[in-house]
Formats: sequence, C-alpha cells, structure tokens
Amino acid sequence: MAPPLAAPRFHTALPRRLLLRPQKPLPCWRRAARPDDQDLYVDDDIGDGFSFSGGKYAEAEGPSKSDEWFAQGRMVKAHALYGNKEKAKDPFFGLTMGKGSQSSDDVFSWFCVETGSSSNPTVLLIHGFPSQAYSYRKVLPVLSDKYRPIAFDWLGFGFSDKPQPKYGFDYTLDEYTSALESLIDAVAPDKLSIVVQGYFAPIVVKYANEHQDKLNHLILVNPPITDRHAKLPSTLACFSNFLLGEIFSQDPLRASDKALTSSGPYMMKEEDATVYRRPYLVSGSSGFALNAITRGLGKDLKYRATSNP
Repeated sequence: MAPPLAAPRFHTALPRRLLLRPQKPLPCWRRAARPDDQDLYVDDDIGDGFSFSGGKYAEAEGPSKSDEWFAQGRMVKAHALYGNKEKAKDPFFGLTMGKGSQSSDDVFSWFCVETGSSSNPTVLLIHGFPSQAYSYRKVLPVLSDKYRPIAFDWLGFGFSDKPQPKYGFDYTLDEYTSALESLIDAVAPDKLSIVVQGYFAPIVVKYANEHQDKLNHLILVNPPITDRHAKLPSTLACFSNFLLGEIFSQDPLRASDKALTSSGPYMMKEEDATVYRRPYLVSGSSGFALNAITRGLGKDLKYRATSNP
C-alpha cells in the first residue's frame, strides 16, 4: 500500500480585500432543515459557499477531521479525459475556474482509502449520491481482518477530481460506468466483490452485467428498483432546476447537510458534517458537478432502474 498522503492546503484565490468580508464579521445565522422538522441554526461564517477556491477552511489552523481522513488515503489515476482539454469556465460568467475545477492530467485522479492485506479478497465499497467514501469510515476497519476493503470518492465528490461538464466529463450514467471500469482495473485487477449504495446502484448493475466473470458478490443497498424510487427526492431534484439548481448547489448546507440527512432519521455529528461540507466550502467546482450529476440522473436513472434486473 502506498504511504499516506499529506493533507492538501487550500488557499484563497482572490485577494482578501476582494472577499468583501469585514474585519470583525457580525454574527450571522442560517437556518437548516432537519429530518424531524426541528431547526438548526448554523454559524454562517463556516464558509462563503461560492468560492472557486478558499473559504473558511483556507484560514483554519491545525488538522481537521477532513485532513485526518485524507491522510488515510491515496490518489489513483484512472479513466482518460475526453475532448480538447481546454480550461474549464464557470457557467455563470464564463470565467476560467480555479485549480480545483481543472483536470490536472490526461487521466482523472480518484481518492481511495484501502485497508487490510492485499492477499485478502477485495471488496469495493461504493458510496451513494450525494455522499463520500467517508461514509464507510467505520466499515473499513471491521472488514479489514478478513478482506481488503477499498472505498473511493466518485468523480465530482470528496477529494476526487471534479471536472466541469463539457470539459472532460459530463456525468452521465454511461460515462460513470466506463469510469468505474477504469478504476476497478486500476485498484482490483483480479476478482472482487462490490457493495454500492443508493442512486449509483444502476451504474454498478450495468458494470456487473458486462463483467460477470469479474465479480464474486454484488450487494445493492437501498437501490432504486421501481419507477417511484427512480425519481429523485425533492432535496436532490432541486439541484437540477434551471438556474436555481446552480444556485442551490453552491450552498454547502443545502448540498451537503440537508441532502444527506433528509432521507433518514439519523443526525450527523458536527465533526462529521464538516467533512461532507468541505468540498463545497473550498471550491465552487463541487456544486457545479452536483448540478450536472442531478441533471444526468434525471434523464437516465428511470431507464436504468427499470431496464436492469
């Protein structure tokens, strides 16, 4: 296994005087909906929510929970970019986006966390939409005694590359299936078992249908298997709305906290919520990718869910 990576440092791209922040910000609170309809007021100073780089984490001192998680993983190169590899521009103003929104190479970088012995059977743990590999943080050590579990961030999520639509990756289910094949070839050249959650299940089912000889087991957790399930809930579908979806996807509380907690009865600890929020706080690329993914799912998911066994 490769040695752990040093946690990345995020720097504010714009001069501080252009961030339009007062020297001593006044208290500001934002309301976030919760599954039990209770209100949680969160300090609005956690991040600007629409920064091409920077945000509150750029000024944080000392390691965060997200830094600790990143240090446990490694970056894996898999799946080539398509197109002419021009610099990505934001869909609002046509301005060239920051480094976090650009593809750094001809092949995408995926964040992977691996535990256990390489001699053990491989189990690939695939997070749901719109989550991260961090959701498997407690499963990895449990499986590591008898298996070689690997969790990864999908393109557009967590620490993996977040290419902008029309600049190397368009976030369709077919593209995701092809990208998954490339990643599996890179991290698990032999047979493996796959566990996948939620709305990314149709991608894995399509891969499994085409590579049955590659799989030992396939486990689907809460997959969309009917027409009713194939329709995205409102907390996710809102990100595909024209214009409003692009705005909503830049709100870290709406894109992260609300989207993750609205589908179940469980509450996240604040230290865990900060890990899921971080991509939306440090770069606008996460929000633009989320907007593209929901649009792609809205077009393709129903067909995949009803046509695959």
